[in-house]
Amino acid sequence: MTPKEVLAWIRQEAVRAVDLRFMDFPGSWKHFTIPSERLDEASFEDGFGFDASSVRGWQQINESDMLVLPVSESAFIDPFRQERTLNMFCNILDPITREDYTRDPRNVARKAEVYMRSTGIADTAFFGPELEFFVFDDVRFDQTRNSAFYYLDSNEGQWNTGKSQEPNLGHKIRYREGYFPCPPSDSHHDLRSEMMRCMIDSGIQVEGHHHEVASGGQGEIDLRYDSLVRMADAVLKYKYIVKSVAHKNGKTATFMPKPIYEDNGSGMHVHASLWQDGRNLFAGSSYAGISELGMHAIGGLLKHARALSAITNPTTNSYKRLVPGFDAPTTISYSSRNRSAAVRIPVYSARPQARRIEYRCPDGSANPYLAFSAMLMAMLDGVINRIDPGEPLDRNIYDLGPEVLKGLPGLPLSLEEALLALEVDHDFLMRGDVFTEDVLSTWIRDKREQEVNAIRTRPHPFEFHLYYDV
Repeated sequence: MTPKEVLAWIRQEAVRAVDLRFMDFPGSWKHFTIPSERLDEASFEDGFGFDASSVRGWQQINESDMLVLPVSESAFIDPFRQERTLNMFCNILDPITREDYTRDPRNVARKAEVYMRSTGIADTAFFGPELEFFVFDDVRFDQTRNSAFYYLDSNEGQWNTGKSQEPNLGHKIRYREGYFPCPPSDSHHDLRSEMMRCMIDSGIQVEGHHHEVASGGQGEIDLRYDSLVRMADAVLKYKYIVKSVAHKNGKTATFMPKPIYEDNGSGMHVHASLWQDGRNLFAGSSYAGISELGMHAIGGLLKHARALSAITNPTTNSYKRLVPGFDAPTTISYSSRNRSAAVRIPVYSARPQARRIEYRCPDGSANPYLAFSAMLMAMLDGVINRIDPGEPLDRNIYDLGPEVLKGLPGLPLSLEEALLALEVDHDFLMRGDVFTEDVLSTWIRDKREQEVNAIRTRPHPFEFHLYYDV
């Protein structure tokens, strides 16, 4: 859609407000709104000014002025606003040099696609994330100098089987048995259908939805694959719609990786493939129908998996999901069909066009622009350097003995460990000036200061159980 077409659409739909959206460094969607009358064709060239010093991880107060530049082809009607509102994604520019801002995550993703094409390896990278989330009926938490707690509740949680709910109708989902139950046990079917239709109306291609494994309201809505920047845009719309539909129905949704103890967490399994001139470069005759190039791409993901974790699993809570026994990878390995491996090769279809790999480490707390870009850079590094992924691991990793596991490289056990890995291994991300030194150093510093140290210095409620009587 061109700027002229956007303006015509605004008139046709009687749009009264235009919402300009961009993503901050850690991964939260930001916005401000202008009256529709203020938008004209020049707006798509001149942009709109804002204070970037008030955005996390961005400018200092003495260099705060920046521009948002609306992207006309990203326009969609907001399904939730009282006034008719049109939303657009924006790129961030320096107002003096007119250069794209290095710390704008969408700019990083755009540069990753440009670098990919410059290598001559591929002209398109397709990504298809499977985002899992929880829908709760009640959430409370607090942290003070002398107290800390959280409390979650879901009407379908197994912990409520004995609760007086006037009436309690049963049909609670047992722990780790929430995969594909029919209603009435799946009490969120209609809610997810509303989310699905809302996504489709907003321009997202949806393949289906279902309840996920965990008790207490875990769900998944699957998206059809798309190119890197377009899919990262779609993930932001996806999360906005899931949270907004839940809120509209008196519930709350979260993409927090591990909100419930001893039940499955929420991942973002990412399907990926490289294409050239309409041909899938991952289709071949090697292991599980993958090409030699595809095997080298797997090699790149595995080689850099520990460093990638600092971007694809960017919260302290992420590493509470990456533990044995809960359908999440813990070792750096690949396999066909084996969902306990870091990289899986799906075999749903024998068609060459469907051949792809699935990176199972990421979760929904990741900034999708940065996560998909980092994955692409790792795959390209694997192809350029012909990195051998080694032998596949087709056994259930959770059943392996300690003597076997000891020989397998493991994913980081904490965000701090992942940040240390990124400090050591990041040259592959900087090729083509995709991730700059400034971007990586700011990411590592802010994650360490604002998250790792913030958790490390606070007493945990379980520590009172362990140590109060020492």
